[in-house]
Amino acid sequence: MATIVYIDGFNFYYGAVKGTPHKWLDYSALCKRLLPSDQIIKIRYFTAKISARPNDPQQPARQNAYLRALSTDPLIQIHYGHYVTRPTRMPLANPPATGGRTVEVLKTEEKGSDVNLATYLLLDAFKKQCDTAVVISNDSDLAEPVRVAQDEAGIKVGIINPHKAKYRSRRLKGTFFKQLRHNVLAQTQLPAVVQDSHGPIHKPPSW
Repeated sequence: MATIVYIDGFNFYYGAVKGTPHKWLDYSALCKRLLPSDQIIKIRYFTAKISARPNDPQQPARQNAYLRALSTDPLIQIHYGHYVTRPTRMPLANPPATGGRTVEVLKTEEKGSDVNLATYLLLDAFKKQCDTAVVISNDSDLAEPVRVAQDEAGIKVGIINPHKAKYRSRRLKGTFFKQLRHNVLAQTQLPAVVQDSHGPIHKPPSW
C-alpha cells in the first residue's frame, strides 16, 4: 500500500512542538513510527518562510537551518506558502472605563499552506499516485478535500491530530484516525548535526 503523507507545518508547530525542546523533528522517522505498516513513498511538508522580528531576529536563521536539514531527506518535498503582516484593529481584553476600547496591532497570518495541501492531496488522489493519503493536521478547513479524496477519488485518507486530543476537530473525518502522542517527538529527532552539499547544518542552540 503506497502512502503519501501531507504535513500542515503551521498547524503541527502550534499543536505539537511550540514551547518544547522537540522542534528539530525528523519527519521521516516520525511518519514511519506512526505508520509502521505503510510503504511511505513521499512526505509533503507545507510551510512558509518567516521574517525576523525585533524581539527575535534569529528566527529566520533557525527556520532556514531546519528546512535545509529536512531537504537532505529524499522522501520529503517542501511546499511553500507565504506570510502576510498587516495592521488590524482588535478589541482590548480588559478595556478601561473611559477611553478607547480597541488597539491597532500588527497581525501576521500564514497564507497558502492549507490550499496547497488540499491541492496536492486531490491531485495525487485523482492521479492514483497513492493508495493511502495521511493528513497530519487539525485544520477543519481540510474536511472537504479529505472527503472528496475518499468519496470521489476512492483512496483511503488517514487523519493524525497533532494537537491535544481535547481540541480535536470533529469535522475532519478520515478513513482512520490517530492521535499524535507527544512522547514520540523526543524519540524522532534529527541528529544534532546534519550534512548537506553546502556543509554541516547545526541544530539551533535554543531548540
